[in-house]
Amino acid sequence: MAPSPLALLLALGAAATTALAEPLRFVDCGSKDGSIQEVNVSPCPTQPCQLHKGTSYSINVTFASKIESQGSKARVYGEMLHVDIPFPIPEPDGCKSGIQCPIQKGHSYSYLNKLPVKSEYPSIKLIVKWELVDDQDQMLFCWKIPVQITS
Repeated sequence: MAPSPLALLLALGAAATTALAEPLRFVDCGSKDGSIQEVNVSPCPTQPCQLHKGTSYSINVTFASKIESQGSKARVYGEMLHVDIPFPIPEPDGCKSGIQCPIQKGHSYSYLNKLPVKSEYPSIKLIVKWELVDDQDQMLFCWKIPVQITS
C-alpha cells in the first residue's frame, strides 16, 4: 500500500524541522557555574549560521547549574577583531526565558530566547557570544558560534 500524500508531507515536514534544530558546534567561553549540554539556533541548518536581516532566530540552550541563584541575566555580543559589541535582545531576564527561578544546583534547564537581526546591521561575518550570568555575576554559561549576517 502506497503512503498517502499527506503522510509523505508530514514526514518531510518532520524531517525538515529536525534538520533546522540540529545541535550546533559551539565554543564554551567560560561557563563556570554551569555546564552546557546543547546549543540550538533555529533555523541554522549549516554553520556558520546565515543570519538574515529582518529575521528573528530562536535560541535554545540546555545547561546544568552547578550553583544556587535567585536569578539570571543574559548578555549577548557580536565579537569582531576580539572586541565585544553589545547586541540587544528582547528579554535579558533568564527567569522570563524558560528558566524556573530560583535556579537550583544540579538541575538542568532549557533557556529559550530570540535573537533579532535588525535590517540596519551590516552584512559581515562575526562571532555571536552569549552569556548567562547568575545573581553573583558569575557565568552560568558562555558560548560562541560563528555567523554570517546577510541581506
